[in-house]
Amino acid sequence: MSRADRNAPSLDPQDWDDLRAQGHRMLDDMFDNMATLRERPLWQAPTPAQRGRYRAELPRAPGALADAHAQFMADVAPNGSGNRHPGFMGWVQGGGTAVGMLAEMLAGGLDANLGGRDHMPIEVERQVVAWMAELFGFPADASGLFLTGTSTANLCAVLVARDRALGADVRHTGVRDVKVVAYASKGVHSCIVRAMDMTGLGWDRLRLIETDAQHRISLPALEAAIAADRAAGLQPFLIVGTAGSVDVGAIDDLDGLADIARREGAAFHVDGALGALGIISPQVAPRLKGIERADSLALDFHKLGQVPYDAGFLLVRDAAAHKRTFTYSEAAYLRHAERGLAGGEFWPCDYGPDLSRGFRALKVWFSLKTYGLDALGAVIGRTCDLAQALADRVAAAPELELLAPVALNIVCFAYRGGDNAAIVADLHEAGRVAPSTTTLAGRTAIRAAIVNHRTELQDIEALVEGVLALGRAQAAAREARGA
Repeated sequence: MSRADRNAPSLDPQDWDDLRAQGHRMLDDMFDNMATLRERPLWQAPTPAQRGRYRAELPRAPGALADAHAQFMADVAPNGSGNRHPGFMGWVQGGGTAVGMLAEMLAGGLDANLGGRDHMPIEVERQVVAWMAELFGFPADASGLFLTGTSTANLCAVLVARDRALGADVRHTGVRDVKVVAYASKGVHSCIVRAMDMTGLGWDRLRLIETDAQHRISLPALEAAIAADRAAGLQPFLIVGTAGSVDVGAIDDLDGLADIARREGAAFHVDGALGALGIISPQVAPRLKGIERADSLALDFHKLGQVPYDAGFLLVRDAAAHKRTFTYSEAAYLRHAERGLAGGEFWPCDYGPDLSRGFRALKVWFSLKTYGLDALGAVIGRTCDLAQALADRVAAAPELELLAPVALNIVCFAYRGGDNAAIVADLHEAGRVAPSTTTLAGRTAIRAAIVNHRTELQDIEALVEGVLALGRAQAAAREARGA
């Protein structure tokens, strides 16, 4: 027996039946946890004792899986961020589903690396890409890629647009003294600003354009900015449209932006992190007219798609341009073969920054196959209906004030004369509902992003009644101090 064979360690269990029983307990605990969300606080701060257990020394000796599971159930499961809870309205986050959780379990068990090579998980991702191309009216040969989220997808889209404008040599020579400029609204997500930094173009090459009364990019202001830049010898290379702004859910005039981009010879990219999947809702889809004309589109399935984190996605009209931006053929260890495991015509690592990639596509494929577009579209329409119900409730309460039009499923409002940031923090600590805050025209707004498929009218009422009660308590305290 060789040295390599003696006492060969294995991480597989000695008793598969014992592991199977423990696995069933773990799965049942998560089903119970999900089924009883309303019975527990949305959020609660971890105790000092709980935090202290995660300052432990690095484990050297083996431990029991049952013990680790028990610690997870005692400390971690009750103290999450709360986005699965029906009262969660703080940030644009989906609520996840049991189907998505099970798909993640299967993906973890398979442990597939979707960087490339010839295996069926790649075909699952290609299927979802084809479905998205059809859904958004892109060509059948459009390319697509799963990423961590829309922040990374937007970065990749800016890189594709950069190389389209400056040529493939920019990957060798770098960005030097460029004369290109990009445009987006002042309401665009900050990741677009960061993308300009990370691509080497710099923040100074991004024009943030004024918005109109509906918080959409002003087309006249955009055209004026382009004219000024052209007069200064600069070339427009990218126009970014927003399909659901992060602050208020505004949707830019995508058709108008597509017209301008085509006229100026610029790439047209849509940041659809929040609202792009509204295309499957009959009541939202008409507001997205023009999205089918985009050169690239970024979106998140873990928002309106209700897929567990994380599942960002990039769709690119010109697959050849997409591949030119990321492929690298000099590494012998990544050489494609005509046959065998190293074969396969689509290697995702040629279309994005990651070589090691998880099987994100599986939970999306399962969700689409299990729920279907009609049910998912109905959920999206319901979130918009609930947002309008909240806006109506705010309008009916003299103490409350709506601070922005409701374009999609985000409602920004305030308690008149109140400390709205303190109201939000108090709501969080009460554990029933959790909005967030933003700033609009210099004022602190209570921001309710209604994304979770579990949210109901009773949760809208709980939010309004909570804000009113806390605002009135503040007013009473001020009056008492004044007396």
